[in-house]
Amino acid sequence: MENKAHALLAGLFTIVLLAAAVFIALWLNRDRVERVPYQIATKLSVPGLNPQAAVRYRGLDIGKVDDITFDPQVVGQILVHISVQPDTPITQSTFATLGYQGVTGIAYVQLDDDGSRPVKLHSTPQQVARIEMRPSLFDQLQSRGLAILQQTEEVARRVNDMLSPDNQKAILTAFNNVSRAAEEIETIPRQLQPSLARLPAVTAQAQRTLSSLDVLSRDASALAASLNSITTRLNAPGGTIATITDTAERLGSVADRLEHDTLPLANDARSSIRALTRALDNLSERPQSVLFGSPANAPGPGEDGFALPSGASQ
Repeated sequence: MENKAHALLAGLFTIVLLAAAVFIALWLNRDRVERVPYQIATKLSVPGLNPQAAVRYRGLDIGKVDDITFDPQVVGQILVHISVQPDTPITQSTFATLGYQGVTGIAYVQLDDDGSRPVKLHSTPQQVARIEMRPSLFDQLQSRGLAILQQTEEVARRVNDMLSPDNQKAILTAFNNVSRAAEEIETIPRQLQPSLARLPAVTAQAQRTLSSLDVLSRDASALAASLNSITTRLNAPGGTIATITDTAERLGSVADRLEHDTLPLANDARSSIRALTRALDNLSERPQSVLFGSPANAPGPGEDGFALPSGASQ
């Protein structure tokens, strides 16, 4: 009986000693740094994130995840409770994303700041401040994966439509047309060969034509110079034009004098011709007037011997 009591006391002493050792170890290893609490509110999924996960600010360890709960005020929203070192520069523009360690898939909270609102975000245990969580690279790939798959399906559908039997025939027809066009293009150099062979002769002829034009240009220049000299001599004082002008002026003065001298003679000649014309007319009408003379004119009204014609009223 006494041996059993000694064994029981030894076992109890060993258990107490082990418990004390564990307590002392926990007390020695406890974190004595006073941390600042924050909350991360998000409606995104947080796969791989567990309590005691690391919290990093631009790659530096600054705290840990204390707990992960649902927001009782907003349905579907998750609250990630974190505690960070007091000297962490958390501002109103600080945001959180999920990061993953290597290939293990263990998630941690990555804090960063875009600098849009550089005002320190204060937080206390009584009034915990919230930090926005933005989609991580994995979340962006996941959200855009559906759009990428839809676009891939659309591309595949269009490729299938393009490779339909009718389109295949059209493509083969186009290739055949291109082949025929290439063959026709190959014949063009052979058709141009005779023309190219005649190009040296045409070039020589053109050169001769240019030489002839050069000679013609020099002759035209000489002719223009001769015409200029002739024009200068004609317009010179005492030249041909001046002589012709003086002659024309003299002829004009002579014509004026002739008109002044011959105008009275012309008037007398016209009067004589009119008188001769009347005499010839009388002679033609009364040839007997040559022998008997011209008859006397009949008396007019109021003259002696005037008588009314028979049958006329008084």
